[in-house]
Amino acid sequence: MFTLFIKEINGFLNSLIGYIVILVFLLVIGLFLWVFPVQFNILDFGYSNLDGLFILAPFVFLFLIPAITMRSFADEKKSGTLELLMTQPLTDLQIILAKYFAGIALVVFSLVPTLIYYISVYRLGLPPGNLDSGAIWGSYIGLLFLGASFVAIGIFASSVTDNQIVSFILAVVLCAFFYMGFELVYTFILSGKTGLWVQSLGINAHYNSISRGVIDTRDLIYFISISTIFILLTRFSIESRKW
Repeated sequence: MFTLFIKEINGFLNSLIGYIVILVFLLVIGLFLWVFPVQFNILDFGYSNLDGLFILAPFVFLFLIPAITMRSFADEKKSGTLELLMTQPLTDLQIILAKYFAGIALVVFSLVPTLIYYISVYRLGLPPGNLDSGAIWGSYIGLLFLGASFVAIGIFASSVTDNQIVSFILAVVLCAFFYMGFELVYTFILSGKTGLWVQSLGINAHYNSISRGVIDTRDLIYFISISTIFILLTRFSIESRKW
């Protein structure tokens, strides 16, 4: 399983698309935080915080993570190497988990360079260090869990088709629905206790909760459950080929 995990990471980093995905993520976030005259611009806003990063990053992830995961199983199916992979001394679940954790590792690779933004804002504060570090680290944890959920959804989308474009589009739609769909239902259709319950089914509600800097076990259980559900759905999709 570890060998497959390393193979997946190397396959991504040895291709040009791997670096393009990471570069696009950093470039888009960097432009909005430091260059474009928008509400997220740290220098124009005049306050030492990274709220813009954690508001923008999920929307960028909506497209970048499906771009990472679209090849996971779709490419294996199209090239005919999936059957060969299944003959290895690994269970279907081990293969899925290797691809899943490789996807999470790539999300981490994308997030690590953004620590430069944290250091910059930390030093730009008046006095230096005048920022809510607890909320920032909570937001990083929330963003990591959000990314992990998107990876699980993306791998599932890749397992149901042998076309990478279809996999990408399906993953974007599913990720967008789980991130914003329940929130929109709550905002425009339902209200009261039923509406709040529907809202709690969405990723955005739990991401915002963790971003406050307080790690609630209910939020952790939610993110773990979302990833588990889509990993099991992926397993079901892969096993259905044997029927």
